Amino acid sequence: MPAKAREKTGKKLVIVESPAKGKTIAGYLGEGYEVTASMGHIRDLPQPSDLPAELKKTSVGKFAVDIENDFEPYYVVSPDKRKKVAELKSMLKDADELYLATDGDREGEAIAWHLLQVLKPKVPVHRMTFSEITREALQRALTEVRDVDTDLVDAQETRRIVDRLFGYELSPVLWRKVKAGLSAGRVQSVATRLVVERERERMAFRAASYWDLLATVQPEDASKGTAFKAKLVAVDGGRVAVGKDFDDLGRLKARSAVHLDEAAATGLADSLRSAEFSVRAVENKPYTRRPAAPFTTSTLQQEAARKLRFSARSTMQVAQKLYENGYITYMRTDSPALSDQAVNAARRQASELYGPEYVPDSRRVYKGKDKNAQEAHEAIRPAGDSFRTPGQVRSQLSSDEYRLYELVWKRTVASQMTDAKGSTSTVRLGAIAGDGRDAEFTASGTVITFPGFLAAYEEGKDAGREEDDDASGGRLPNLAQGDALEAQSVDAVGHETSAPPRYTEASLIKTLEDRGIGRPSTYAATISTIMDRGYVRTRGSALVPSWIAFSVVRLLEEHFSDYVDYDFTAELEEDLDRIARGEASRTEWLSGFYYGDRKETGLNTVVNDLGEIDPRQINSIDIADGITLRVGKFGPYLERNGNGEGDEPQRANVPDDLAPDELTAEKAVELMETQGPGERELGTDPETGRAIVAKEGRYGAYVTEVIHEPTAEELAAQPVEYYKNGKPKPPKKPVKVKPRTGSLFKSMSVDTVTLEDALKLLSLPRVLGTDAEGAEITVQNGRFGPYLKKGTDSRSIGSEEEIFTITLEQALEIYSQPKTRGGRTAAAPLAEFGVDPVSEKNIVVKDGRFGPYITDGVTNITVPRSTSLEELTREQAVELLAEKRAKGPAKGPAKKPARRKATAKK
Repeated sequence: MPAKAREKTGKKLVIVESPAKGKTIAGYLGEGYEVTASMGHIRDLPQPSDLPAELKKTSVGKFAVDIENDFEPYYVVSPDKRKKVAELKSMLKDADELYLATDGDREGEAIAWHLLQVLKPKVPVHRMTFSEITREALQRALTEVRDVDTDLVDAQETRRIVDRLFGYELSPVLWRKVKAGLSAGRVQSVATRLVVERERERMAFRAASYWDLLATVQPEDASKGTAFKAKLVAVDGGRVAVGKDFDDLGRLKARSAVHLDEAAATGLADSLRSAEFSVRAVENKPYTRRPAAPFTTSTLQQEAARKLRFSARSTMQVAQKLYENGYITYMRTDSPALSDQAVNAARRQASELYGPEYVPDSRRVYKGKDKNAQEAHEAIRPAGDSFRTPGQVRSQLSSDEYRLYELVWKRTVASQMTDAKGSTSTVRLGAIAGDGRDAEFTASGTVITFPGFLAAYEEGKDAGREEDDDASGGRLPNLAQGDALEAQSVDAVGHETSAPPRYTEASLIKTLEDRGIGRPSTYAATISTIMDRGYVRTRGSALVPSWIAFSVVRLLEEHFSDYVDYDFTAELEEDLDRIARGEASRTEWLSGFYYGDRKETGLNTVVNDLGEIDPRQINSIDIADGITLRVGKFGPYLERNGNGEGDEPQRANVPDDLAPDELTAEKAVELMETQGPGERELGTDPETGRAIVAKEGRYGAYVTEVIHEPTAEELAAQPVEYYKNGKPKPPKKPVKVKPRTGSLFKSMSVDTVTLEDALKLLSLPRVLGTDAEGAEITVQNGRFGPYLKKGTDSRSIGSEEEIFTITLEQALEIYSQPKTRGGRTAAAPLAEFGVDPVSEKNIVVKDGRFGPYITDGVTNITVPRSTSLEELTREQAVELLAEKRAKGPAKGPAKKPARRKATAKK
């Protein structure tokens, strides 16, 4: 039907962000509404290299942002969204009204604005938001529609432009001075700095040892109760030193504290075993504990990490599914507040499941720190005006979805329950030792008399630095001052102070939030980024920085200190909030950030006034006397200068699994001694007479021949030759011969390789013969294993040992077969995720040369290091492919301009 003859259907078009969310909403809205998804953002800033030629030489060319004209961004529809945009425009032609139902935060508001800019609707447009996907919430949202909030859009746009300016100005400095392919980011660089600073603290840490006593005592009157443990706290009135009394260099901070060593503690214990103990004081206090607030994005990520062992990224992915399918409210929120309906539902459910006495008389109200009222969402809670219990939804959810829903449900219900009640008793007891010293011990215990909210939920905690310095536990005997006690045992106990604990994902998120750095909704992406970039890896749940992260942070600290300053980054977030509230101008703020103002210099000025940066200094860390760690192109290594002038420096590899704080001076010396000089003479090559040696190199073990270089004396002793005019000719410079080398096979080592093995390795590549056309076939070892080579046609073979056994006939048989990738039959995919919504091709995960990768046959993307194959979901695979498509194909190295020939002189 021609476009002009088309009649309106009377339908209302509703655009959401994801298909799963759209499917759930469509079920509630019913007839009269057509629900579709934009699949996230439809427009973004392009790569500068993808700009039209006429723009590349303008003020837009460097960032795809017009830095000279109010920082106007140049947006383009993403290549993978052109088909989607055409589909949306077609659907809009048949609609009478348009509802933009993207998420209610800055990002969702920006998506709605971009849809308006691209679709240019000629029908009434309504902005609709809701914090949960339930029938009641959607009905309320339909009655509370509004216009697109341009202040929120300005704030999101400012953040996007700042990130582009920040990354595109600082990242090239890292490429030139540290390593190609690195990146800097407004939040990621600060998060990396936090992890590196903690590792520096651990590297500088020196443990201190201290001792105390642990006594097991029981009342002489058996009716008073059973035995309990008490810890020594004072000797002759002086407080006994505990872990917190020492600094990180192992020095005692409190001079008044009594520092017991092993001898003193053991002697005191011996003197107390026959002493008479008695109760000196008893103190009883009421105990009250309030429930934790309902979940925000940050606290959900922290608690899921502690209790479920979820990464921040996994938590957000699972929460997204629960939200889109109508099980929980919106999962990106800074607010712990609950709506009236949610409070009523939580109180009602607590009363039904635990009893009326578990519900307080008044409602509990929780307030957050977020000043930005326009972005305030309700806390994360079960969806609906009445909550479904975990048991009611278990059959409908996957294992991870169920566990996260149960966590959200417990926290929400517990937040409206009564306090836990009990009492805490502290007992001080003492005795006079045989040598006359007065020793005082203490013990404490808490007894819960009414569990309150603890019947439903108890919040987890991150591991503390020092062990508990008090002897505390359960119920203590019913003691009174003056009661006699009998010591069953008195033992000396040794301790060592512990280094500051490494960050976990949970504790790093908490630190970022406490400092006001970034936004909780971005923490999962930030942590994934610093892992994918190789700045941080995990060891168990701990985050361990790489040596390259040390170089990056050092460069940024020394030359871009403001931009990795914690307070500066937090203030930047506050500025973005002010723009979102309409209290600040986007253009003025960006101008100050980039060009500077009267008070501060801008990013542009700092980058252009860097001066000289010595890459060697940035990438060097002194580890021990004369031993330096270098961060090189192929990884970190240790270097020690040779003993004599002109000697080659000695080098040793740093094991990949060795954390920075474990590379002590002693360990560095050990590595240098075990790996270097790493040379063993094997014998003499009978054909050349040259010595053959095996060595450890930066890139692995190898064998080489030693070529004698003539000394100055030998050169001077050469016979003198003369020109025809009788003048002496200068001595001939010896022709420098490059020694042959060969890498050891995986089955060989410097200690075990023989002269016969070495001569075979030095003979490679081995010529097998020629084919029917006369093309030579050789066999050799390469970076990715042994292979045959015929012209430009290479074929892999099975093992390194076959290099010396394979025959020409076997090679010709291999070349007679059709070539497969890598010389092998394609392996079965590691995982399959169905059809991609954009390319409409099957998504699979394959094992590639550089690890597992996701592909739809057109686009390939490596599986991030932070994600295991078991954790990888279809949604994540679709998202990663979409991100790769949006970036476009990788650009090859730019061609160097032809060198201009010098004009001939007349």
